[in-house]
Amino acid sequence: MAKRDFYEVLGLNRDAGSEDIKKAYRRLARQYHPDMNGGNKETETKFKEIKEAYDTLSDPQKRRHYDRFGHQDESYGGFGGMGDFGSGIEDIFETFFGGGFTGSRRTRRQAGPQRGADLRYDMEITLEDVVKGKETHIKIPRRETCSDCGGSGARDGSAAETCSACGGTGQQQVVRNTAFGSFVSIRTCEACRGEGRVVKDRCPNCRGDGRITRDREIEVKIPAGVEDGSRLRLNGEGEGGIRGGSPGDLYVIIHIRVHDIFKRRGDNLSCEVPISMIDAALGGEIEVTTIDDVAHFNIPEGTQTGTVFRLKGEGVPHLKGYGRGDLLVSVKVEIPRRLNPRQKKILREFAEAGGAKVSSQSEKGFFDKVKDTLGGK
Repeated sequence: MAKRDFYEVLGLNRDAGSEDIKKAYRRLARQYHPDMNGGNKETETKFKEIKEAYDTLSDPQKRRHYDRFGHQDESYGGFGGMGDFGSGIEDIFETFFGGGFTGSRRTRRQAGPQRGADLRYDMEITLEDVVKGKETHIKIPRRETCSDCGGSGARDGSAAETCSACGGTGQQQVVRNTAFGSFVSIRTCEACRGEGRVVKDRCPNCRGDGRITRDREIEVKIPAGVEDGSRLRLNGEGEGGIRGGSPGDLYVIIHIRVHDIFKRRGDNLSCEVPISMIDAALGGEIEVTTIDDVAHFNIPEGTQTGTVFRLKGEGVPHLKGYGRGDLLVSVKVEIPRRLNPRQKKILREFAEAGGAKVSSQSEKGFFDKVKDTLGGK
């Protein structure tokens, strides 16, 4: 298929100047760019044609060659393909968005203020800390803005200068001409290492970095009722910003140590309390150690092993709201391991009074029957 004349593609006369070529390209590329037309195949083809025409006519050497030979000799490159979409496309996006590529495309680096990094600190606390809340101090190493230079990195009385190699963008454009067209790549400026500025007279305190490392003691307030794995955010307690940027945040991750007695279920606590078979059989008041005190409550006669009693308000404080959860007490009836002759005699009389036959020859031992009677396991 014969190619259209490049001047015709851009709607220009053959004596058009370089600015006329650029303006025509911007106008047409804006109209036919694939990103502006939802990937329409027809406009994509049209854009390729516009891009090929621009690549040729905007390059003085290629333009002279084209003016002389037209499409008859395409050996010098730039014809018959798109070349590199990036070549010249930055001009379009500057027109649209004010600078550089967006999204997945290349972007010009802005050497302005940069927020400091966030930090993480893992803290282990006890279940008692969860119930009562806790205020403590931690020491962390972090990079802070240098007080001598205010983060500029320059010695007092001097200032950083715009990098002459990249013009302050922090990036350099490298153009490679091949038989298939011009290819443009963007790389970090080697002169300023992407900062966009160069400090010639460095601050002696931070050696030009703008930040120094310090051990900082920070107060941490742990609210009552906090859960395992919770993140406490301390605004502005992370690393200092770069070039006057705001500091990052500090995240304290809570880990609750396993308790020897209590288990947590939401805002409720649970525990197991041993009681004697006499208390289980006759009932009465028993004493229970709670997470932060001692409680007394009555159990009814005939209480069985595994019976659960609820002590209201003896659990974990509600993190968002008032009040506390409950303590769930599971009782375990304990059977004595050694009995004296008199105790055995009384228990046999007790069993016989209930209609049980006590015999040392029974398949089931006598004390196993006592366990069954009292709810033991």
